[in-house]
Amino acid sequence: MNEQEEIYAVVDKDDRVIGKATRREIHQKGLLHRSVHIFVFNRAGQLYIQKRSMNKDMHPGCWDSSASGHVDFGETYETAAVRELEEELGIRSRVVFWFKIRACEETGWEHVAFFTSHASGEIKANPDEIMEGKFMDIPRLSMWMTHTPKIFAPGFLLVFKLAMGRGILTR
Repeated sequence: MNEQEEIYAVVDKDDRVIGKATRREIHQKGLLHRSVHIFVFNRAGQLYIQKRSMNKDMHPGCWDSSASGHVDFGETYETAAVRELEEELGIRSRVVFWFKIRACEETGWEHVAFFTSHASGEIKANPDEIMEGKFMDIPRLSMWMTHTPKIFAPGFLLVFKLAMGRGILTR
């Protein structure tokens, strides 16, 4: 199926399912829907970030969360997070849920569930999704984001800020 024709749940402001629509319809009409962001850490505590493919319709070429994506119709947030890890990074790993963000402009009108995971093996980035990826120390990444925020996807900036504020990135 073409990415634009994938079916997602349309939800209300309280994240209750009220219908379904294609990706194209949801983005064209600005309908509320669901997504996940997953931060993947290595043993040294560094965060893996990815540079989005230039083929992406939203924020091409921007640095983003380790993995992220829409929640398919009928799928749970956790199932979507596990699927996105495998699709984008080629890893199977347990995910830990931390918090949700209500749909807003910064998230692209998506209710976002935030998860973390750990990579014990090699990451095999999907070239259809990712131009490049790397592990970075949190303080260095934070400084880079402060100095050049426009090279980062807005949803990633928001998720990073909230995770940092909750102490998740300093553990």
